[in-house]
Amino acid sequence: MEEEKSNLYALIGGADKLRELVDRFYDLMQLEQEFAGIHQLHPQPNDSSRDKLFWFLSGWMGGPDLYISQFGHPRLRARHLPYAIGIAERDQWLRCMAWAMQDIGLAQSLQEHLMHSFYQTADWMRNTPG
Repeated sequence: MEEEKSNLYALIGGADKLRELVDRFYDLMQLEQEFAGIHQLHPQPNDSSRDKLFWFLSGWMGGPDLYISQFGHPRLRARHLPYAIGIAERDQWLRCMAWAMQDIGLAQSLQEHLMHSFYQTADWMRNTPG
């Protein structure tokens, strides 16, 4: 599993492609009405959110541990507890990420692999019923 994760950063195309993914994700969140629920949970402007997701995903995918070097352990669930995250928010986040991955042209097999992992994490983040 560790070897597989360390290869994700290279498979996605490194920092430039990861930044492209994160930026497209947040652009879609701002542009598309179907993501209004999760968009309103983010501070505006969302530059800090963009950076934090990029930094987190960099380390999570096996690249540089940018998030940990700045903030320590991510404590994802604890950091998201102030926000009501239910099934609708989980599904919006996942749909937005799937769309972003497709838009930047990630290989289908990589999209599927990432979506499986993203689903597990997004589902674990739920803190409200329904």
